[in-house]
Amino acid sequence: MVVTAARDIEGALAAGQCVVRTHERLVEHLRAGLTLAEIDTLAAEILADLDCKSAFLRYRIPGHPPFPSHTCLSLNDCIVHGTHLLSDEPIRRGDVLSIDIGVKHAGWIGDAAWTYAIEEASDEAMALMRCGRESLRAGIEAMQAGRPLADWARAVQSCVEGGHGFSLVRGLGGHGYGRKLHGPPFISNVMPEHQAEWHDAWKSFEPGMLLAVEPMIASGGSGITSAPNAWPIYTEDGSLSVHYEADILITDQGPRDLTEGMDQLPDIVG
Repeated sequence: MVVTAARDIEGALAAGQCVVRTHERLVEHLRAGLTLAEIDTLAAEILADLDCKSAFLRYRIPGHPPFPSHTCLSLNDCIVHGTHLLSDEPIRRGDVLSIDIGVKHAGWIGDAAWTYAIEEASDEAMALMRCGRESLRAGIEAMQAGRPLADWARAVQSCVEGGHGFSLVRGLGGHGYGRKLHGPPFISNVMPEHQAEWHDAWKSFEPGMLLAVEPMIASGGSGITSAPNAWPIYTEDGSLSVHYEADILITDQGPRDLTEGMDQLPDIVG
């Protein structure tokens, strides 16, 4: 979606900041011993207090049942789209939990993710989370009006695979958004090997574009797997994964992060 009116930009900003506030309040409660269902319930209570609704609950895509959770809760080798039904077991010290929060607020969508280590982090987890934060920052800096969308992927891939030696998972990426959760263009995290792989790669960033960009990174290989008609997507080799996401408005003066403040969230919680 392209927005130019000041009131529309303010609406998108308000929704993005509701996501930030939800993360900030949720991390105060995250600790070992909570179940994913309890975390999802906490998030739902915070959303209601902020005059928001979940943009994910009962969301539909072809071939899948309605999404059952208020948030996406992706644990360890689950990359994205994890639900509160992923496990009945309490989360444990050292687990890595990616939380993706989507809100509907006053007609606008906010959608951003962060990854947290529960109470402690292994060296691998810390390196992976550092890579995720750095790649998101590098990618956002490359989102300049008039430049191709591929500049985002080039910056992210250079950071993740060239700089840190981790893998960007294939087949997943960011998207346009606005008054709806998903819309064109698709934003790949990796450079296309041929044009058919990413048709929008050489489309330009245009002022007014609203884009949700989201590196999804694995410590092992780049392959993904999921059960038939099920939401959660996992690393194919069972390796650890992280997910970071921000909402960006393209302007003539450079990219504007409507979810500014997410980068102040902690890596380790509890």
